[in-house]
Amino acid sequence: MGVVSSCCDSCFHSRRSQQYEPLLLENEREAVADLLQFLENRTNTNFFTGDPLSALTTLSFSDNVDLQRSAALAFAEITEKEVRPVGRDTLDPILFLLSSHDTEVQRAASAALGNLAVNTDNKLLIVKLGGLEPLIRQMLSPNVEVQCNAVGCVTNLATHDDNKTKIARSGALVPLTRLARSKDMRVQRNATGALLNMTHSDENRQQLVNAGAIPVLVSLLNSMDTDVQYYCTTALSNIAVDGTNRKKLAQSEPKLVTSLVALMDSPSLKVQCQAALALRNLASDEKYQLEIVKADGLTSLLRLLQSTYLPLILSSAACVRNVSIHPQNESPIIESGFLQPLINLLSFKDNEEVQCHAISTLRNLAASSEKNKTAIVKAGAIQSIKELVLEVPMNVQSEMTACVAVLALSDELKGQLLEMGICEALIPLTNSPSSEVQGNSAAALGNLSSKDGRTASDDYSAFNDVWDKPDGGMHRYLYRFLSSTDATFQHIAVWTIVQLLESGDPQLISNIRSSTLLNPSIRQLASSRTPTPTSSVGTPRSHHSQHSYQDTDTGEGQGEIQLLARRILDFVDGEGDGAIPRSVSGSHMQPGSSLDESSSGREHEELRRSVREAFGSSSHGH
Repeated sequence: MGVVSSCCDSCFHSRRSQQYEPLLLENEREAVADLLQFLENRTNTNFFTGDPLSALTTLSFSDNVDLQRSAALAFAEITEKEVRPVGRDTLDPILFLLSSHDTEVQRAASAALGNLAVNTDNKLLIVKLGGLEPLIRQMLSPNVEVQCNAVGCVTNLATHDDNKTKIARSGALVPLTRLARSKDMRVQRNATGALLNMTHSDENRQQLVNAGAIPVLVSLLNSMDTDVQYYCTTALSNIAVDGTNRKKLAQSEPKLVTSLVALMDSPSLKVQCQAALALRNLASDEKYQLEIVKADGLTSLLRLLQSTYLPLILSSAACVRNVSIHPQNESPIIESGFLQPLINLLSFKDNEEVQCHAISTLRNLAASSEKNKTAIVKAGAIQSIKELVLEVPMNVQSEMTACVAVLALSDELKGQLLEMGICEALIPLTNSPSSEVQGNSAAALGNLSSKDGRTASDDYSAFNDVWDKPDGGMHRYLYRFLSSTDATFQHIAVWTIVQLLESGDPQLISNIRSSTLLNPSIRQLASSRTPTPTSSVGTPRSHHSQHSYQDTDTGEGQGEIQLLARRILDFVDGEGDGAIPRSVSGSHMQPGSSLDESSSGREHEELRRSVREAFGSSSHGH
């Protein structure tokens, strides 16, 4: 910025011979002579200290405007070629020149200051020495060159976090917003760049909104200049982080989504990326989740998702994840062809965040519809999860196991999931270092073990196959959870054992009855009255599925665990004829049996419903 032609030599020579040499003070004449000599040897001269700086300072504080011009031009040219940390002795003369009433002096001085403001230390010192006030005055100048240099300098100063609030409170935002509409593209770029730099904190964003920046930024999304598009898109993306600002945008900018969707097809990769990120932030609200789909945003997002450029993949995956939160968007996303690209991204080992966005989106898409669950499984999601889940980072494991827990809610799919051997991948994860991965994996196993409307043909052999392996199998996992000090995990374990007993599978029933590992813990829970702490993690969570066991942090929750444990013991200690006692089976009866209408039967039915809801809640969340 602030490129100034080298005219110092000829300027000094002509003025000395023709114009004002007789009028110069002695120290000014010496400064002119010294500076000309230094300029002739400029490659070996440090102008920021000693005699060279002294000469420039003398000319800067002169009452002769021609000398001020020469000093300002010299500073501009020197700083254009070399930027280093400087002290007050360098900045004071430049700031003095900045306050000149002469347009040429203003232009060159602001160029010099903007060049120096590239350096981190200089950014802070310029503001500390009061540089904002004269820069704001120059932004109000009618001269476009002065405007351009002053705004460019503020843009550089605003890149330092310590300066942002000071700039916001200085009164600079209103003139910056006005100059963002300048007909001069250089001024417009610098102004929108400065506005972008002011959007990185809550307080500054509010100041910016109050200064009227939103309609200006939105209107400039349609600029023909790529840099302006990028600055405005990114600024609006940052502004949309705040819920209050999203409401303002929704009320006042009806064309915002359409403009951003169009920018996802920009020739510029960085504009495409920022447009997707802006839509991602907007899609934190239901209104925008629906509007993005209505504006045909899915077409562009699918293209970006299949890009080879990581920032585009990441931004589009994040956006689709938020859009998929809304139940009405689940089917449109699937019908638009997102399933296979999302499943492919599960193995995107270069970026954990991409994997998390992809699997979370799949989980969201599965939340409300049996048809969608089936489509996701048919597309190969479970096979990919099984192959990857033991090797991916822990955050991705948490998302993957939560997705399986949601898919396992489908009675139609449980058999397929069991046949695919998903239990072999889930069981080792019940002993993960992460309590959330443990809980998600256990919830998935629990959902796989339960079924509404059981029939004699239901096949539970998959649970027998993994009873003792891998990693100790179901047997060891259930023991760990029963023995846990976490009531959430205890609850999952006793509930899952009830489901396995209800299966009617003779081998499973025999395994549970004969277990010297499980039964002592079950007996302890059946007789225990001491509440145990619950975990705040450990069960599937997503934008859709808020699985929690919050009831278990009360005496009532502990009572549910105790009741389930007693029901198990009633059966384990029974005659062992293979029949499912009504006290255990609750509302799910085997063929030929009748439903117990006693109060204890109804009580047990309510209990099982509350636990199933804890496992399988599909309400849409944030």
